Amino acid sequence: MTLKPSYLFIAAAFGVFTLPSWAFEPFVIKEIRVEGIQRTEAGTVFNYLPVKVGDRIDDGKASEAIKALFATGFYNDVRLEADKDTLVVSLDERPVIAEMRVDGAKEIENDQLLKVLREAGLAESRTFDRALLEQAEQEIKKQYFSRGKYSVKINVDVKRQERNRVGIYWTVSEGLTAKIRQINIVGNSNYSEKELLDYFQLTTPGWLTWFSKNDQYSKQKLQADTETLRSFYLNRGYLEFAIESQQVALSDDKKDIFLTININEGQKYKVSAVKFAGEMLVPEEELKKLVNISAGDVFSREQINAATERISARLADEGYAFSNVNAIPEIDKTKAEAAFTFYIDPGRKTYVRRVNVSGNIRTRDEVIRRELRQVEAAPYAGWKIKRSKERLDMLGYFSEVNIETPLAPESQDQVDVNVNVVERQTGNIVVGAGYQKGDGLVLSGSVEQSNIFGSGKYLKLELNTSKSQKVYALSFTDPYSTPDGVSRGYDIYQRTTDPSSEATARYKNRSTGGGIRWGIPISEYDGINFSLNADRSRLSLYPDSPRVIVDLYNKYGANYTTLSASASWVRDSRDSSLFPTRGVLRQINAQLALPGGDLRYYRLLGQQQYFQPISKDFTLLWNVEGGYGKGYGGQNLPGTANFYAGGVGSVRGYASSTLGPREGGKGDAVGGNRRLVTNLELLFPMPGLKNDKSVRLSGFIDGGTVWGEQDKFNFKDLRYSAGLALSWLAPIGPLKFSYAKPLNSKPEDKVERFQFSLGKIF
Repeated sequence: MTLKPSYLFIAAAFGVFTLPSWAFEPFVIKEIRVEGIQRTEAGTVFNYLPVKVGDRIDDGKASEAIKALFATGFYNDVRLEADKDTLVVSLDERPVIAEMRVDGAKEIENDQLLKVLREAGLAESRTFDRALLEQAEQEIKKQYFSRGKYSVKINVDVKRQERNRVGIYWTVSEGLTAKIRQINIVGNSNYSEKELLDYFQLTTPGWLTWFSKNDQYSKQKLQADTETLRSFYLNRGYLEFAIESQQVALSDDKKDIFLTININEGQKYKVSAVKFAGEMLVPEEELKKLVNISAGDVFSREQINAATERISARLADEGYAFSNVNAIPEIDKTKAEAAFTFYIDPGRKTYVRRVNVSGNIRTRDEVIRRELRQVEAAPYAGWKIKRSKERLDMLGYFSEVNIETPLAPESQDQVDVNVNVVERQTGNIVVGAGYQKGDGLVLSGSVEQSNIFGSGKYLKLELNTSKSQKVYALSFTDPYSTPDGVSRGYDIYQRTTDPSSEATARYKNRSTGGGIRWGIPISEYDGINFSLNADRSRLSLYPDSPRVIVDLYNKYGANYTTLSASASWVRDSRDSSLFPTRGVLRQINAQLALPGGDLRYYRLLGQQQYFQPISKDFTLLWNVEGGYGKGYGGQNLPGTANFYAGGVGSVRGYASSTLGPREGGKGDAVGGNRRLVTNLELLFPMPGLKNDKSVRLSGFIDGGTVWGEQDKFNFKDLRYSAGLALSWLAPIGPLKFSYAKPLNSKPEDKVERFQFSLGKIF
């Protein structure tokens, strides 16, 4: 018996399977023959067929076979015929996409659009399904709509090719980008619309929106702006504030967008009382200090959230990593007051199961683990986790340090501490530069590696060939010469100083020496340092060398020896050594030229850097440092040990080392025995690069000078400057540019407004 092809088929266009009103008689399949295939192998068809030779086929199995083959998506039409004991499978294959091309796209890269099409099911070498064309077109339009191009037009041309193949050619007419022409806030009565819109990211076209693109509508940006608006009101007492609706309207020509936000401010609430409930493992008096909210204060969601975070952090310090703290309000609408009860559930005490380190390619595990304060098999402590991250940041080896504490598998009271780092280049070429009249560009440099072979050891080779100073020096430091963290370092150098090219005192001093250093940690943030140094110097004079240098030469001759020792105390609580945002750096250093050498003098130096965050993005830095030197044993402070000021690292806008006393009052700078420098700097991220931790801008005011032994200390002598600076953690080392304008320069001062340095960031 033979069935005609129309008796049993799939309607590909509708996906509907139909059977004849009568059925053919079942039979045992002795052979299967496949017809109509061009690219598909017969074996592929057999793999998808639910029947095989020897099976008995009936109406049900025939229906099942047709559905299985059609479900592959390879065929437009599937037909079954019975030719005696042979099952004939007739197929009409769908074409294969031989070529895909997009023309006219400028706003979006072609590769990105082809990726969108591929995700929609259309790609070269895939089976062509015409039903996917409309879906793919809508996906492309979504991409353009997200960029504000609402008038985009898309045409698609499907061309048949030989061997049952097709080419699909998309033509995109992007049109103009729609701009936000108006943003309306309806329902505000306590704050003006202009004041509220100042907090929005979205805005109408302006002179910077070509760069920020903030005049182009984005659903994500609108959601962020409405949340900012909500926070604005909730942080100012409006506990019942609500955003009732948002409307986005597009003009008929699809060039302009109009946004309307309807709000209900509600009334302003004050805090009537603050109470605590639950399991209070921390004394209530301490909790009150953490909350820092009193009855009568205006309600602020920000303060409430900050208080719950501080309480949670305090419980984490006690080992309760998964505490739950909720502030529940009791609202009195009549009085416009709300009493808050902080419900505290510490949960179970948590222990650390395992500490895992990842992301380090060069740096050895032990270098990272020795900085961690949280150890395995110990109670969890939040402050130890935080301090561990700070210590890793302070190393300067990593551009990112992330520590996560997920719950250990199949455990309710154990966590794993996962430390993930992103390494940065630790080998630096350090360059300093400045332009000086008559001398041109003055350069200096060094090569250093702060993490030799990932061991954490430090090696620096300094090769300085500037006109004012030639240095050949080698330094080595082992920060963990003992397991307790005692550091030891060695220095050897040959230094030739000729400051005449920098408009300072004219002389030449060549020193050769070396020394040994130790650093001993005495607390988590404090350390003391000691060093011993021996130096042999050769002094050369010019006809116009200053008196302080001539006196040194007359007393000791051309050659003299200095044996010196130094001791210092350092407290460093900064959160990073490269780009700090909070913390304090304090250090006091005493230097003493010892008996046994030719010179007798001492120098005292002190510095404090204070970093205070004033918002999420802005940090205030106040730096103050001073120095004092004097001779003893009947000697004066030698001119080679004088203090200097001016330039990068002290008072920007003035040439390096040119502030302070001058020979004869008008000649070259000769330095002095007292130095005072202060800097006030506002640090903030580069606009558009807020998440980039390698670039930072600042506005600053610098002040400072140097006094000689005969000069009376007077704050009126300080020189001031103001300007802008850019700091960048470049691949070759920290780079800083500054442009400063002197505020009270004198005729004898040497002004140098633009300066830059590549090396240690001030």
